[in-house]
Amino acid sequence: MKRLLPFLALSIFAYTSLISQEMGFEEYSPISTLVVPETKVKKAKFPFIDVHSHQFRMGSQNLSNLVNPMDQMNMAIMVNLSGGSGNGLQRMLDNVSENYPNRFVVFANVNFDGAGAKGWTENAVAQLEKDVKAGAKGLKVYKSLGLRNKDVNGNRLAIDSPHLDLIWSKCGELGIPVLIHAADPKPFWAPMGSRNERWLELKTRPGRKRSDTDPAPWQQIIDEQHRMFKKHPNTKFINAHMGWYANNLGKLGKLLDEMPNMYVGIGAVIQELGRQPRNAKKFFTKYQDRILFGKDAWNPDEFPTYFRVLETNDEYFPYYKKYHAFWSMYGLDLPDEILKKVYYKNALKLIPGLDKSLFPSE
Repeated sequence: MKRLLPFLALSIFAYTSLISQEMGFEEYSPISTLVVPETKVKKAKFPFIDVHSHQFRMGSQNLSNLVNPMDQMNMAIMVNLSGGSGNGLQRMLDNVSENYPNRFVVFANVNFDGAGAKGWTENAVAQLEKDVKAGAKGLKVYKSLGLRNKDVNGNRLAIDSPHLDLIWSKCGELGIPVLIHAADPKPFWAPMGSRNERWLELKTRPGRKRSDTDPAPWQQIIDEQHRMFKKHPNTKFINAHMGWYANNLGKLGKLLDEMPNMYVGIGAVIQELGRQPRNAKKFFTKYQDRILFGKDAWNPDEFPTYFRVLETNDEYFPYYKKYHAFWSMYGLDLPDEILKKVYYKNALKLIPGLDKSLFPSE
């Protein structure tokens, strides 16, 4: 038996080594041995406006539960994009007005299904006017437009459909911005294989996989959005998630040059900026008047990663969702004037009726 012990120990070691070699990508999460300076940034350097938040229960929830973490991270104003319309929107506006009238802004939404039916456009525009009169400060358009919404005939409703033109032009007349999310990251349309950067996300969330026939090619949907922007130059559009071009800032810069009425929000794409700090800093410097802070998912623990990318020159630090980014990030170390524009100045220019006293007087 004593002679077998070394053999058994060696066998166990070999088996353990084999198992470790067969570890899946999902489980592989090495601890970095790199030691570099680290900056803890728990709150933003300046008061900021989050132009991309979703609070579906704002009509009934205790808003203090939002204000407390907002204060801790220096968020002056939250823009709730999920306002809905009609009575539901009114309940949200009433709750805000009665409790924290200068800390929250609510955007209205339009249900685009059935566009093209008799009177649909006129009714949609009339309701939008009522919602803005009630207190909505903008229009949020979900990605369902271009992906899932159907017209009166059951066909995919294109973002640049003529049935919607009066809505976009009305927003320009009312002086409210349109924050619009079109399509999804382009890799969702690519083959799901070893060369797809979003493979892990698609594996864990298979419902996000798209194709050229489900529902349409990515470029087609994006082109529809851009044609619509150009068709309505008097309306201000905030392109959510940097229009899914945060991984191609050269292309995004050209689009901003072509469409002076287009702005971009950085929600859910900070991981793209953090892996190209020098290139991203040049972009932020050139287009500093066109970029707005936004986070998307409401998780206060995740905001410091945004602050760290924007404010510090830290190197090689992690993102908080591996399925979004398996790489490490670097700080852009933006100067104060650019930070102020991204954090609040640009939003103050676009969104009407915000309390400017919440921000530095300059």
